[in-house]
Amino acid sequence: MSDSNTTDFTNPSTFILLGIPGLEAAHVWISIPFCTMYTIAIRGNFTILIVVKREPSLHVPMYYFLCMLAVTDLVLSTSMVPKMLTVFWFNLREINFGACFTQMYFIHCFSVIESGILVVMGFDRYVAICDPLRYSTILTNPVVAKISLAVVLRGCMLTLPYILLARQWPYCKTNIIPHTHCSHIAVVNLACADTRISSYYGLFVLFGVKGVDMFFVALSYTQILRAIFRLPTKNARLKTFGTCSSHLCSILAFFLPGLFSSITYRFGQNVALHVRVLITNVYLLVPPMLNPIVYGVRTKQIRDRLLQLFTHKDI
Repeated sequence: MSDSNTTDFTNPSTFILLGIPGLEAAHVWISIPFCTMYTIAIRGNFTILIVVKREPSLHVPMYYFLCMLAVTDLVLSTSMVPKMLTVFWFNLREINFGACFTQMYFIHCFSVIESGILVVMGFDRYVAICDPLRYSTILTNPVVAKISLAVVLRGCMLTLPYILLARQWPYCKTNIIPHTHCSHIAVVNLACADTRISSYYGLFVLFGVKGVDMFFVALSYTQILRAIFRLPTKNARLKTFGTCSSHLCSILAFFLPGLFSSITYRFGQNVALHVRVLITNVYLLVPPMLNPIVYGVRTKQIRDRLLQLFTHKDI
């Protein structure tokens, strides 16, 4: 009997997404805030893209990077939420073996890309505040294009080992994933092999990539704050710091929950599984929802352009 079970589950053709373990009865209610956040993320990020495209004065490096962030947030949230909602609403829990690893790749790839974009946006703010006279000569369009390409390629290349390693393991324990999506850790835990190399690589990406990104962001803001405190008046300091506030909110919304989610999933065995799954979902959904709101409210150029669009529509 055990042999036949092993045969059934070795490299299964499909996985079963459990959703949020222990809270299956509340899936419909839990889906409401997640669906709301996803709707806001889609509408908000598309609005950012449309506004920047239509407004020539926003065709500068800061807003090019903001558009990259918006596209990344759209892909990141769309890679996860539609399938999650089909689990919550229609109990359609099956996901094809290949589709599972494709989803895993997109989620982790665009998470690394978003981390890189936030670093680049920090560098943009550093140049704008600490060396404003050379801003246009340092961040030229070709330089912005090369930086953007490097950020995307880094995310794509660093995520490949996740998939290559995960696909090589034999899956003979079960095909039930106790999660709302194909999380790397959740899938690898189903393997009946020594998967320490996958775990080590995950830690490398967490601390060696995202940790380094956090270091460079902190370094940029150390220099930015030094420049701000050298300004002669309080109003000048507040005005200059205000140009960084949106970026700071995005950094906090992305890095802090992400770090907490990764650590609790790897080392927080005492934390209830449904709590860990909820934290992961919040980490992947809150930044895409929050970023367009923060930049729309805090950035004067975008706010003014939005008001013009709405006024024009009213007319």
